[in-house]
Amino acid sequence: MRNVSRVVFLLVVIMLGGGAVFLATWDIPAPVNKVERVLPDDRFPR
Repeated sequence: MRNVSRVVFLLVVIMLGGGAVFLATWDIPAPVNKVERVLPDDRFPR
């Protein structure tokens, strides 16, 4: 039972490490949509 616990623990550690490496090296593309909004003048006090 002790060996099974070690194997499961090592697998969890390896999966967490692999996930961290994946997220650190993943090249997420930046959004390319241009957003333009018209704000009414009455929303800004003078």
